[in-house]
Amino acid sequence: MVTLGEAVAGVQKELAAAGVPSPMADAHLLVAHVLGVDRPGLARRIVLREQLDDAGLASLAELTARRAAREPLQHLTGTAPFRTIEILVGPGVFVPRAETELSAGVAIEEARRLVEAGRDPLVVDLCSGSGAIAFAVAVEVPTARVVSLELSTEAVGWARRTLAALEAEHEGLEGRVDVRAGDATGVDAVVDLLGAADVVTANPPYIPPDAEPVEPEVRDHDPALALYGGGTDGLEVPRAVVATAAALLRPGGLFVMEHGEAQGAATRAIAGGPGWEGAVTQVDLTGRDRALVVRRAPTVARSSGGPGTP
Repeated sequence: MVTLGEAVAGVQKELAAAGVPSPMADAHLLVAHVLGVDRPGLARRIVLREQLDDAGLASLAELTARRAAREPLQHLTGTAPFRTIEILVGPGVFVPRAETELSAGVAIEEARRLVEAGRDPLVVDLCSGSGAIAFAVAVEVPTARVVSLELSTEAVGWARRTLAALEAEHEGLEGRVDVRAGDATGVDAVVDLLGAADVVTANPPYIPPDAEPVEPEVRDHDPALALYGGGTDGLEVPRAVVATAAALLRPGGLFVMEHGEAQGAATRAIAGGPGWEGAVTQVDLTGRDRALVVRRAPTVARSSGGPGTP
């Protein structure tokens, strides 16, 4: 047996040698996962010089080898933190990123503003993936009704498992969140919500075909359906998602859509028509362009193009 401090140090050394970007943090999280405790709990046990038994060492060795091979940490632990909640993740679903928390925050602030004004807001999350944005809104705005729409059946399965897990902590959540399987580039799966949404969020695929991700965790493990947006600029799916959002939003409703750091001007242009107003680009904590934030015009004149016309 070895002490927990020695175990953490050994894992950190192995992950650093493999080029893992955050070896110290990952080492602590892997040891904590093996013990079934959180990081503060691990810290207390390290101070007490507790030891890891042979079974724990064997489990840790397997997990460390997989992480050194650049399998996502979240696949190993089975969860990903997102704002105030934990999302269940694994193969077949996009792992939510910290930068997406900012986009979720914009939607949450708008939903809270509507609650203060006496409304119970309807929020629709398109290209929902794991459901991270949808669930964060539902938990942080307890009177909001939330619809999560995702094309991948695998991702929908993960989202529904997360919803069931969150229901144990937040009673009534399943009654307010509707996880749907469907294509966000059209309105068939949300036809009952046309013109009714107060807030629409989206984290669609937006990577251009010639911009393969460098990180093995993304390139080799995140589903391609969640990464590549189609077209030469990666914005084929986002363009269609903007049209769907236009059909869903009530006049004056807010739309938030994540995009790549070089796509701020292009996405503002997509939502630059007469049906929209005030398009701005939200930057992330590193100062990079990260999300389109735009409001549906208070008076929207629909063209002959039908409900999906932006």
